[in-house]
Amino acid sequence: MTLKGRTALVTGSTQGIGRAIAEQLAAAGADVVLHGIEPVEQGLRIADELAAASGVRCAYVSANLADAQAAAGLVAAATAALAAPDILVNNAGIQHTCGIADFPAERWDAIIAINLSSAFHTMKAAVPGMRSRGWGRIVNIASVHGLVASVNKSAYLAAKHGLVGMSKGVALETAAEGLTVNCICPGWTDTPLIGPQIEARAAAFGGDRQAGIRELLREKQPNLTLLPPSRIGDVAVFLCSEAAAGITGVALPVDGGWTAQ
Repeated sequence: MTLKGRTALVTGSTQGIGRAIAEQLAAAGADVVLHGIEPVEQGLRIADELAAASGVRCAYVSANLADAQAAAGLVAAATAALAAPDILVNNAGIQHTCGIADFPAERWDAIIAINLSSAFHTMKAAVPGMRSRGWGRIVNIASVHGLVASVNKSAYLAAKHGLVGMSKGVALETAAEGLTVNCICPGWTDTPLIGPQIEARAAAFGGDRQAGIRELLREKQPNLTLLPPSRIGDVAVFLCSEAAAGITGVALPVDGGWTAQ
């Protein structure tokens, strides 16, 4: 599957799942605009490393996606830095676990802004150009928590369920125009985002991280395997390829059987 000649914008792509997706898209031949919130010099260094490793063009843009204006301007910034994105991957996200009675309102606002609203703003900005070119791929990184619930994750659940619903709506709006819009719904994946949850479980085993991981997975994920982020990148490449041209409006679990239960 080749994406040569395409340009991708991947939000939250300097670490974790986002970086793995960017690396896999680049390996498939796409030029890539990375996004993050670190100092620009650091982001540019990551982009240069990816370009050197993959042989494609790479750029970096910085934006705080909690700011609606910054999110709305991200596609224009990516276009100025490299080219108009044919592929948009909304991956940026944050997490906070807490019961509803004590959930901080400011954390709710931040999670909704970054995990949900920013995707609205980037899709709104990207769709017109994709329509004019008659081709586009939007992949939104949701979660199993866009399909099922867990305790103490009210804001994350609201954002990810909302992202799945919004993606279906935009998929229907663009289905006859050469665009596809899909969600990937990862289960437990080896990223910094779940670090605090692993540490909390590991504490019960004297700080043994592997024991904490096993305990965390046993509760939800039948394959008992913490997924490497590259597996999510592989799925993203498939959804952006011509092989997946007939797939739009789906929320695809990559969850080791979690949502099959």
